[in-house]
Amino acid sequence: MNYKVSGVDSIIIYLGDTITQNTSDKILSIYQNIKEKNIEGIIEIVPSYTSIYIQFDILKYKHKTLFNIVKNIFKYIKIQEQKIAKAIEIPVFYGKEVGFDLERVAKENSIEIDELIANHSSKIYRVYTIGFAPGFAYMGEVDKKIQTPRLETPRELIPKGSVALADVQTAVYPKNSPGGWNIIGRTYIDMFDKTLEGFSYLNIGDSVKFVPISKDEFIKNGGIL
Repeated sequence: MNYKVSGVDSIIIYLGDTITQNTSDKILSIYQNIKEKNIEGIIEIVPSYTSIYIQFDILKYKHKTLFNIVKNIFKYIKIQEQKIAKAIEIPVFYGKEVGFDLERVAKENSIEIDELIANHSSKIYRVYTIGFAPGFAYMGEVDKKIQTPRLETPRELIPKGSVALADVQTAVYPKNSPGGWNIIGRTYIDMFDKTLEGFSYLNIGDSVKFVPISKDEFIKNGGIL
């Protein structure tokens, strides 16, 4: 465990340098413990793949002091292996009309489109972090057979609800936005919702399964081509 100063009132604590289940378990255990303790002077805590960002009251802590507090918490808490809860199902229309990169991703991985869809929708993914935009849940890990690098040139506009791949990660774009991930389908579920805590349909630690649906079902439920 080490840390870097992120700003005059914040630090980033690192627990690893690669995305692993073990590192994620450690981060979530520390995150949950600090939240439960409701430590005075900690303004914000944001977990990520391999690190935790903490913003604090500079009148109460110095960077090193806060790091030692977290280090001591880590020393005594029992790291809880995050059990796979019942998966949240996200319906996806995997079609060329909405999956702009569906055909190319299949070709680059030397598989048929049907095999790509079956592979992506057969796994249960874990939400490792929320970022980039409210509701944008980074999930992993994508099977090696369909892992595909990001686009060299990002698109200026990715439609809301687009289901995407980028290396070992998969995600759903919560709003219309620029993006460089490979688009393989689309859901009608709103990933960004102002009525929810954190404005996100998904939360860190959630289990997620993508479920293939037909074009008719997609449109019937409000999906837009």
